[in-house]
Amino acid sequence: MSFSVHIQHPPEPDALALLLSRLDSRMEVTTGELPSPARYQVLVAGRPTHEQITASPDLRALVIPFAGLPEVTAQLMRAFPQVAIYNLHHNAGSTAEMALALLMACAKSVIPVDRLFRSGDWRPRYQPVTSVQLAGKTALILGYGAVGQWVAAMCYGLGMNIIATRRRGGEARDSLATVYPPESLPELLPKADVLVITLPLTSETGGLIGERELGLLPPGAIVVNVGRAAIVDESALYHALRSGHLHSAGLDVWYIYPAEEAERAQTYPASFPFHELDNVVMSPHRAGGGGADDVETLRMMALADLLNTLARGESPPNRVDLDAGY
Repeated sequence: MSFSVHIQHPPEPDALALLLSRLDSRMEVTTGELPSPARYQVLVAGRPTHEQITASPDLRALVIPFAGLPEVTAQLMRAFPQVAIYNLHHNAGSTAEMALALLMACAKSVIPVDRLFRSGDWRPRYQPVTSVQLAGKTALILGYGAVGQWVAAMCYGLGMNIIATRRRGGEARDSLATVYPPESLPELLPKADVLVITLPLTSETGGLIGERELGLLPPGAIVVNVGRAAIVDESALYHALRSGHLHSAGLDVWYIYPAEEAERAQTYPASFPFHELDNVVMSPHRAGGGGADDVETLRMMALADLLNTLARGESPPNRVDLDAGY
């Protein structure tokens, strides 16, 4: 008996060949325009249309080929509770690497020192040290999922103590971190020398970190955000950095994005001038790896594993909870 999958956006030829080579031999794959008749059991699409969801009477699963749940997809799929939704975390390692890069650049003041040294200015070598020693410090990771666990392993390798929050499971301990429920956040923030945000944006996480929460962090703490910008109040973050309460921040996610291609060369990413602050390391939402070949390879491998699991009638990981938002 065959198992049919339709992919909304055809992968590049090499990526598609890799995917097909890893799929079960009885798998049938179509891409692009809807097949006729449409009898696919799985649709691979990040933002499917109503027609794509309803075209096949056999549809039982939607696979979002990236991490996260677009709001437009969430709204559509609430009308189809019989269709299970899954997503992929193939780029968790890449996202965690960016978090580490931002953290190290912040802790060692790499960007402002580099800027001065390029003009022959050696003065930072002889001035009071602005770097932060990370070994022995405590990192608080908000969101102990695929990315958060990668970040924990990296910070643990630096000799840091790891605490984290996770919505499911209550208080627990693994080989890397002590994990707490989200309600523990007010008690955890004063212990955090570094705050790393890897959360998705949901109704529960939007605005989670505001003026009060930033104020609970110890003076000189570092904030790294590779989750979503709106989790942290924009004004509160800017003023905590400008006042010096925070040592620095490494930000890969932002409050304003260019709406069209023509705006990509001239759009500031926030309503406040973060770009004027020397204690901010800025990255234009690159943590997921973009179109890098290795990331696309990992995507195809993860997609193949998930599809093979579905074809065997088993339950793959990474099922999306519509009510939770991820």
